[in-house]
Amino acid sequence: MRVIRSVQALSAWSRALHREGVLIGLMPTMGALHAGHRALIRAARLSCDAVAVSLFVNPRQFGPAEDLSRYPRQLRSDSALCRGEGVDVLFTPSAAEMYPPGFQTSVVVRGLSRRWEGEHRPAHFEGVTTVVTKLLSLVRPHVVFFGQKDFQQSVLVRRLVEDLNLGARVVVCPTVREHDGLALSSRNQHLTPAQRRAAPILYAALRAGRTAILGGVRSAARIRETIHHTIAAEPLARVEYLAVCDPETLEPLRRISDAAVLLGAVRLGRVRLIDNLLVRIAER
Repeated sequence: MRVIRSVQALSAWSRALHREGVLIGLMPTMGALHAGHRALIRAARLSCDAVAVSLFVNPRQFGPAEDLSRYPRQLRSDSALCRGEGVDVLFTPSAAEMYPPGFQTSVVVRGLSRRWEGEHRPAHFEGVTTVVTKLLSLVRPHVVFFGQKDFQQSVLVRRLVEDLNLGARVVVCPTVREHDGLALSSRNQHLTPAQRRAAPILYAALRAGRTAILGGVRSAARIRETIHHTIAAEPLARVEYLAVCDPETLEPLRRISDAAVLLGAVRLGRVRLIDNLLVRIAER
């Protein structure tokens, strides 16, 4: 596995592979890799000739009061995981390498970023779409891989790639979960034992919403009430938002006709958890 730290070297690696007709897969990450990332790498290995993984804790997607300083950084174990999974290139730039002096450009997907995560984390998606645009421009991957846990992010990236003709196919892989349903996340390691026991409540609530839909409930307000009622049974969980949305536009639905995505964010102490479930009526 080759470790690259400069944008020039990464671009040169990509150009060489493109000249040889090599199919490149890219997996952007902020590190602290877990089994969910491993599943993405394995999906990339199965469909691509060469796989690049970026490890970059992107300061531009953290707000002033967010957990940039606490975000886990574990380059040694991340590198070992990538090497063990057959990753070809590990890109580990510094913030100064990605945003050198004089850097002034941002990329914004306006409509899709204004609700839900975008409302609660105003700087977040601008940072995501800017760094993803840079990575796609440097690597020029044929396929780029994301996890469904960050559902809104995946919708934004699809829109970004299409609008700017960036050429990559966006693959969204299913959320990987613990045995009790908690979606794997790098932030889970900050949960106290009591918070960890409470954490699966969000997924349980979303599943209750899905059960209601598949049982015939079509009112989005009633579905939200069901989800909220389930979470309310857990005193450690504080709801930030719960939404029943169109999976393509992320606009809130009043009634469900064929499909919906259930989105939720809760806080357990200082730890913020997000999750989602995509529900299609044909699942009945």
